Amino acid sequence: MSKNSLTEGQKAPDLCLPDQNENEVCLKELAGKWVVLYFYPKDNTSGCTKEAQDFTALKADFEAEGATILGVSKDSIKSHIRFIEKKELGITLLSDEDTSVHQKYDVWRTKKNYGREYLGTVRSTFLIDPDGNIAKIWDNVRTKEHAEKVLETLRSMKE
Repeated sequence: MSKNSLTEGQKAPDLCLPDQNENEVCLKELAGKWVVLYFYPKDNTSGCTKEAQDFTALKADFEAEGATILGVSKDSIKSHIRFIEKKELGITLLSDEDTSVHQKYDVWRTKKNYGREYLGTVRSTFLIDPDGNIAKIWDNVRTKEHAEKVLETLRSMKE
């Protein structure tokens, strides 16, 4: 699988997407804050649920570090609402149904499963600094302890 074409240190591509409450969330409006922007394949699947629950569990720790958590998938707003209610999530989920933001962040790529190739979301996380630059990229993420690793990285970068 190819690696993400974005690089650490470069300006994060701008985005404006609707959240689960149909409010538009734009990256430029979060200037001055750290942003954890994570892309995941699908609401209500095991790995995506675990990742969202882990970020929810650590939300107060991220907020204490001045960071906002944004999860992005191509699921609809309605799907996000069901996912949040069913799994009692406390984070903001953004809907990118046309995958335009996925493509800007180079996470909409060819994947292989059982010998079949298809386009899909490569689970990825971007830590964006208060100046709007990509501070860290995690590509092809494994969910186990990922949220903790992101928090540790954030804390070490702030020191």
